[in-house]
Amino acid sequence: MQINVLMELKKEPKMLELLKYNSYWLKDLNRDATSFKRYKENMKAKYHLRTTDKISDAIDNIDIISNVLSALK
Repeated sequence: MQINVLMELKKEPKMLELLKYNSYWLKDLNRDATSFKRYKENMKAKYHLRTTDKISDAIDNIDIISNVLSALK
């Protein structure tokens, strides 16, 4: 595995956790360093770290708060 890929993996604990549970990524990352981008996108999708996921969570929280406030009236 290339050093820069290894350093990127060690920066974020979620990346290492995903690699631990999905070891098939090791083969891809060892063979082709350009697959790191796909790995990172997969990690963001799995752990809901994409911008769309964050916006969706914020909208859900606003809906819950508005439902609680309307129930208190």
